[in-house]
Amino acid sequence: MTWNVLWRFDPDWRDRERGILATLDRLEPDVLGLQECWSVGDASQADLIAERLGLHAAFAGPSLPPVPEPPEHPDQAGVRMGVGLVSRWPISSVRRHELPISHRQVAPVALEAELRHPDAPLRVIVAATEWEPEYADDHVAQTSALARVIAGAEAGRPAESGSDARHDPAASAAITTFLLADLNCDASQPEFAPLAAVAHDSWELGHGDAHAVTLSSAVPFAPLEATKEIDRRIDHILVNHGAEVSVEAAFTVAEPVDGQYPSDHFPVVADVRLMPGLRTA
Repeated sequence: MTWNVLWRFDPDWRDRERGILATLDRLEPDVLGLQECWSVGDASQADLIAERLGLHAAFAGPSLPPVPEPPEHPDQAGVRMGVGLVSRWPISSVRRHELPISHRQVAPVALEAELRHPDAPLRVIVAATEWEPEYADDHVAQTSALARVIAGAEAGRPAESGSDARHDPAASAAITTFLLADLNCDASQPEFAPLAAVAHDSWELGHGDAHAVTLSSAVPFAPLEATKEIDRRIDHILVNHGAEVSVEAAFTVAEPVDGQYPSDHFPVVADVRLMPGLRTA
């Protein structure tokens, strides 16, 4: 599952977070990627969710968008923006990959983690990419960088302190790898092309609704000014070419909770089964 959860932006983030937690209580995802995830000190929204569900968590920042300066309200003061991972299986290693920038002053990061699944290790990458139309060159550069990470070309970066990450790019590339990301583009847009060269879209593998969107103008607080992204399926679960998986279903969750949408993005869910011997390509 992947979900952009709208940080601590309005409307009331605490009310929205109750809806986020209620949705996750119902769906019980095994692996969850979070974009626009908040962090204060050593605690993050990923940690909060993991504690509630009895799972494991990791967080990395900074990420996009930049946090408001000055804060829009006191609950934003001193709060970081990042990407988070929640996993049913222990997280054996974590790395941060800086994504390329030429316009912004602070580079966003992608979180790469290896999970100790009982059948075989899994590699998960969580990221959010550029959205501004005038920064389209950065957008393509960032999706290209993520494609290299999926392919294992950047898997030899030093791991974060305390991890036991492997440093063999070829070995990392052979592991079933998922990208859980707000890519701010759909599969028809040019920014998606570098990723299509190395990964399958679980939506297509799982026969998801061809008309589904994840940033919908039906949400009252949707960013209608984001004309490049609005009313498109811009949030994705991708799996590397050659992965031994079967995607049995793919869907969004587009309903409000107690009358409130938990975020301006709808989460994407893929029901994936590991299938040793069945290769996707």
